[in-house]
Amino acid sequence: MTSAQPILELMRGSIVEATHAGSIAIVDSTGKLLHSHGDPDMVAFLRSSAKPFQVLPFVEQGGVDHFGFTQKELSLSCASHETAQMHLDTVRAMQKKIGIQESHLQCGGHLPSDAAKLKQVIKEDITPSSNFNNCSGKHTAMLAFAKMRGLPLENYLAFEHLIQKEILKTFSEMCGIELDKIELGIDGCSAPNFAVPLVNAALGMARICDPRDLSEARAAACKKTTTAMIAHPEMVSNYGEFDCELMKIGGGRIVTKRGAEGFQIIGLMPGVYGEKGVGIAFKVTDGDASRMNDSMESSSRVRPAVTLEILRQLNVLNGSHLKSLAKFGPEKILKNYAGLVTGRSKPVFQL
Repeated sequence: MTSAQPILELMRGSIVEATHAGSIAIVDSTGKLLHSHGDPDMVAFLRSSAKPFQVLPFVEQGGVDHFGFTQKELSLSCASHETAQMHLDTVRAMQKKIGIQESHLQCGGHLPSDAAKLKQVIKEDITPSSNFNNCSGKHTAMLAFAKMRGLPLENYLAFEHLIQKEILKTFSEMCGIELDKIELGIDGCSAPNFAVPLVNAALGMARICDPRDLSEARAAACKKTTTAMIAHPEMVSNYGEFDCELMKIGGGRIVTKRGAEGFQIIGLMPGVYGEKGVGIAFKVTDGDASRMNDSMESSSRVRPAVTLEILRQLNVLNGSHLKSLAKFGPEKILKNYAGLVTGRSKPVFQL
């Protein structure tokens, strides 16, 4: 990550108090590198940004129709949801359709990010179960894939399990990278995860948004997946969260998915920036840890602001769009707990 370059600065008075570095790659669906910053060949784990790829073979092989999943349920399969009640209700409905129990999930539970649910959990001393995990939709879809294929459920996360092999093969094909060049690791939810150069991750996202050169079945799966995410962005994250609000403002033109440790992936539909679909992948090298405010709402400092600045420089978002998303950036006025202005944060890169 030594080739990463500054992407966001925090000013206090006239002094730069903190600098976040990262790398950006912007690629069209043919693999052409359109723009970059830092090192576009930086290898990084996609973390939860991989979820649209992980559900793709299940969709391609007819899983959505097999179980009668709604668009909302497919969107949750691609989600890092915040465990609002609507997310819990949706994942339970999916499990009922599949005929599995929450106990089949091997992701573990954690506290909700949804403020209302978090307060309820604390007040009622609820122990979060696996459905509370922000990856429970992905795990439920993986179990559905295994059950549809008549495969074992107890080891569905094993690297050698057939569904994980099919997910990896699909990811390799979408991102245009050989299987043996993909670095493997275990995600926070215990599922396999992948690290590839940013240019390859961006290519994969560009092709999800513009699958014109893919097989008929895979192209249909890509369209079904992106359509579900765009139709129900609140399932991908939550109302008020950046990914959701950006896709709402995008009006069917933009798909986005955050990942842990500072990864973000964005897809632009054909015609938004040139005739072809475009993928954007970037990595914040310090991990861009989320922060919680006094209202128990979590947010990230760097990725939303950097995403908006990228889209501003590409002229994908106009002034009205940016005004609607101003609480996320690109530039933000910083205040202390007494409401006094202490400084500002701003992107510092040029594509």
